[in-house]
Order: sequence, then C-alpha cells, then structure tokens
Amino acid sequence: MSKSDPSDIGSPKGRTKRADSLRNQDALLQAAKEVFAISGVDAPVRKIAGKAGVGVGTLYRHYPNRADLIAAVFRREIDSCNEEVRAKVVKLQPFPALAMCMQRLALFFATKRGLSEVLHSGDPAFESLPSYFDQHLRPMLKQVLDTAIDSGEVRSDIEADELLGGIARLAMSSSEDSSRQVQRMVTLLADGLRFKE
Repeated sequence: MSKSDPSDIGSPKGRTKRADSLRNQDALLQAAKEVFAISGVDAPVRKIAGKAGVGVGTLYRHYPNRADLIAAVFRREIDSCNEEVRAKVVKLQPFPALAMCMQRLALFFATKRGLSEVLHSGDPAFESLPSYFDQHLRPMLKQVLDTAIDSGEVRSDIEADELLGGIARLAMSSSEDSSRQVQRMVTLLADGLRFKE
C-alpha cells in the first residue's frame, strides 16, 4: 500500500503515522523555539532537527522553508500564551488576573524580540501573523481588562490596545538579560491602573 493510499487513513497503521507526525511536529516546534532563543532564526536546520530527535528530511517535510518554521513557532507561542492566560484567570480575582495577563504578555514580547526583524521582512509566510495575533491575544487582554474595570478594581479610562502597546514597549526596549527589570516595570504599570482620577 502506498503512502498516499486513502484507505490507510482510518487504519491503525494510518493512525500511528499520524500520531508520529504530530509528535515530530511538536518536537520540531519546541526545538526551534529553544534554538532560535539561543542562536537566532538563522541557526542551522541540522541543529533544530538534532535537538528534536528527527532527521533534516522530516523537518523539511513539515516546514519546506525556514519562514514556514518561524511562522509556525510564532503561532504556537500565541496559542500557548492565550491558553495559559485563559486557564489561569478563572482562578484569580480581577486585578490579579489582569496583572498576571500583563506579565505573560510581557514575557511573550520579550522572547520574540529576536524575531521582530524577520517578521517584518515582507516574506509572505508572515503576512497572516498580525491578524492571528489580533484574533487571539488582543481579545484575551480586552476581556481580562474589561472584567477588572467592571469590578471597579482598575481605572476605566484605559483601552486594551493602549495597554498592549505599553506592555510591548516595556518588554522589547530592554536588553536580553533584564527580565527582572521588565517584570518590575510591568508590575508598576499594573499597579498604576488602580489609581483612579
């Protein structure tokens, strides 16, 4: 039976292939994230494949171009940030939920600092990323902020986009090794939201 035989899809063999493929894809994205953080997005693909425990051919089968891999890592990080915040906010009061959300977004921006230049390179693989961000992270912050405003715990004259811009500037204007400083500045920004006019 050939690899492309549709009758394979529902079979145990087909399901095993699919599970293996998903595992490989997950390993590649995690490895790429870690390698990019240390060596930048121009790191050799062999390094990424080796860290993921797969061959270079497997990497290219999933991500034919480097830009495809970078975009996939970025999307996965957006999803991870969104899912993590949504899971945690339900267990917190409105202001602590907002403060936690702001810190998680700052971490997202800080760790994507090195990707900024390549993401604005004009490569078609990156065209959908701004809208993907807008669909997932902007609404999440708006919901958490609105809940905090409605609770009376924070001032009402702040928009989610303003807050997002402030978090991004704080996170991306600092040096690579100043995560504590970013965390402190975002904490101060969050605390400032509690002072009402």
